[in-house]
Amino acid sequence: MNNIFVYCEIEDGKIVDVSLELLTKGRELADKLGCSLEALAVGYKLDGIENGLYEYGADTVHIADDERLAPYRTLPHTAIVCGIFKEEKPQIALFGATPIGRDLGPRVSSKLYSGLTADCTSLEIGDHSDAKSGTEYKDLLYQIRPAFGGNIIATIINPDKRPQMATVREGVMKKEKYAKAKQGEVKRLDVNKYLNDSDFVVNIIDRHMEAKKVDIKNSPVIISGGYGVGSKENFGLLYQLADVLGGEVGASRAAVDAGFADHERQVGQTGVTVRPKLYIACGISGQIQHTAGMDESSMIISINTDPEAPINKIADYAITGDVMDIIPKIIRAYKENSK
Repeated sequence: MNNIFVYCEIEDGKIVDVSLELLTKGRELADKLGCSLEALAVGYKLDGIENGLYEYGADTVHIADDERLAPYRTLPHTAIVCGIFKEEKPQIALFGATPIGRDLGPRVSSKLYSGLTADCTSLEIGDHSDAKSGTEYKDLLYQIRPAFGGNIIATIINPDKRPQMATVREGVMKKEKYAKAKQGEVKRLDVNKYLNDSDFVVNIIDRHMEAKKVDIKNSPVIISGGYGVGSKENFGLLYQLADVLGGEVGASRAAVDAGFADHERQVGQTGVTVRPKLYIACGISGQIQHTAGMDESSMIISINTDPEAPINKIADYAITGDVMDIIPKIIRAYKENSK
């Protein structure tokens, strides 16, 4: 009762990063509330999986291990998650905003008549006063995310229904091992208690997972281009700079929508969240949809013709000028100083 649950995705025997990030945030929230952090792992051949979950702060690990549960299928996973939540009655439940989480979270929310906030960029604990009814609520989950096209930051609450549910994209939260991690409790579930024959009406005949072609999330240096770069051809200059600095090329949503770069390179609220050591924003205005995905970079350099561009407010260094003039100078200077 009143614990926090994190649904942990398992892929090829490994816990996916977003689940570990959610455990890190869940541990912080649990400490504030003085409650237990519990992880739920559903899959097959999960022996020892609990050790990786303890490292990130889980107090209790619930394991549903059955050959029928891997790979992921909507109905059996929904049945198990709903069954556990009905028994344990968590106050908060967190899911990754992955293809699995985006499928599973809404189904669980619908079955339990609970709310769900998608793509949160921050999760906090706070109080709320309902001016209409005069009711005071304590220790609610503030589910924070951009809204109305990114023009505002909305704080969403679910005061009356439980669990309070949210999904978070990979990279939004930090992944850190818990300094006070300890061996917790393992609860192995009898999956037949929750499953029916009707949960297996869909069979997986074949499954193909295409490997990522680009992994900008883990790059220490990102050269990111916006609509202001001008064209797909002009993006070639960004690739040259990335090659010189040993980094990767990212893009804003506007640049991706214009066809300047592939979606897998998109940084921001609807793309990838990154925290590189160096982020160079080229021709990017800096709307909140983009900055939500890169504002925790160690150093940010902005190159923009507009000295009043919003990106300059969070940049450590702002260069006013044309990207096509500035980048060749950076490349030349770097090569000369690297001799």
